[in-house]
Amino acid sequence: MPSTTVYNQAGEAVDQLELSEQVFGVVPNVAVLHQVVTAQMVNRRQGNASTKTRSEISGGNKKPYRQKGTGRARQGSTRAPQFRHGGTVFGPRPHPYHQDVPKKMRRLAIRSALSDKVANASLIVLNDLSLSAPRTKDMLEILSKLPSNEGKHVLMMLPQRDENVVLSARNIPSAKVQHVASINVVELLKHDYVIMPLKTVRWIELVFGEGLSAEEASLKIAEAAATDVESTDSDVAGEE
Repeated sequence: MPSTTVYNQAGEAVDQLELSEQVFGVVPNVAVLHQVVTAQMVNRRQGNASTKTRSEISGGNKKPYRQKGTGRARQGSTRAPQFRHGGTVFGPRPHPYHQDVPKKMRRLAIRSALSDKVANASLIVLNDLSLSAPRTKDMLEILSKLPSNEGKHVLMMLPQRDENVVLSARNIPSAKVQHVASINVVELLKHDYVIMPLKTVRWIELVFGEGLSAEEASLKIAEAAATDVESTDSDVAGEE
């Protein structure tokens, strides 16, 4: 079963976490990764490049010169392709580039990318990732203490939006913050290291391991967090 070290924001190892084997321990399927990445990149294309044919260009109704007697080739319109400002032959036309990818294939690609990160020690798990105020200097200090090589591109995946974390990383060219629900293969492969709080890891295991929907996984994590808070409060009250 794959496992990874859990760090705090000071870069200290605080625990060892066993990861789900069916999510973080699969053999990467390179063919599926390639197909999903290709589809994702193609689906970003708008497909609105367009040129006009000779029938769509204004003007050119009058025959430029008489049919015979000039010694020149016969012409019927100045909007023919051989004339300046004429129509385009076989130019691009608006059309969709969309490619559908089955849900199972997309999920297999994400599991393959995550497993590759774990196998190459590129997945960094934190017990928590939060800041009291938005400050780029504090985010740079956290990143410098974690076991990620300096200058490498880092992707931070949060279980819920944290404005302080987002604003603190906004001016760091090598760092990007996104919600875990936006997880995709291109971002996982594009970044050298992926940083996740424990709640993010749990969300991924629920969605890609147990097959829950994103909403069900978020609700289950919220309920577990509320239960932990209640148990902690009761323990404190009992000590008093």
